[in-house]
Amino acid sequence: MQLGVADILHDCRLFARVPPEGFQRLVVIARLCKFGKEELIFRQGDPCPGVYIVGNGLVRVFKTAATGKEHVLHMVGPGGTFAEAAAIGQFPCPANAETIAPSVCALLPTDLLHKAIQADHQLCLGMLTGMTLWVRHLIGLMEDIVLRDAAGRLAGYLLSAPRSEDDQIELPGLKRHVASHLNLTSETFSRTLRRLVDAQLIDEPDANHIRLTDPKTLRLVAEGLFPKL
Repeated sequence: MQLGVADILHDCRLFARVPPEGFQRLVVIARLCKFGKEELIFRQGDPCPGVYIVGNGLVRVFKTAATGKEHVLHMVGPGGTFAEAAAIGQFPCPANAETIAPSVCALLPTDLLHKAIQADHQLCLGMLTGMTLWVRHLIGLMEDIVLRDAAGRLAGYLLSAPRSEDDQIELPGLKRHVASHLNLTSETFSRTLRRLVDAQLIDEPDANHIRLTDPKTLRLVAEGLFPKL
């Protein structure tokens, strides 16, 4: 079934507290965007096109240093948003965005979004509440980097990733993107993955899939309650 903008907005937590009338305003101004695999959506420093909401696929948001080194800030899947702060704050894109897989997004253009917010205070309040949920998510990411070791970060990521009925996870794109997202080097990521395999908490059916063989113990690793691996 092909997703429409209303479906995509409905599944997004940013708009979960927006009243029906305000939600309909957003549906009217939204447009559907389709991107191919590894397609650049915008560059750091570009004028912000608006708020993107992912309907399907996967997008990585990343910074690039002057040396060319990249760091993945976050990977955005269905129901997630990106460029929301720049669109609402009306400043240039603070990072780059590129698809990892073919993706469909809804776009709320910056100028039309601001007109809608100015015309509807309830819409504004609803989105403000939604933004607080995003801030909580960012705090969680910071806690992961500061308070968890490599095994804890990777375990937490695997537990939060979508998985099939047999607890199998498909890794999004290249492993180095996941490693960067977790603030790990590729070498540390590979070593940590091997440690989890050796501890029989996960296994790797192939290079792109991981199966959780002991989710309960893996959660203890994520929470730092399991002896060091």
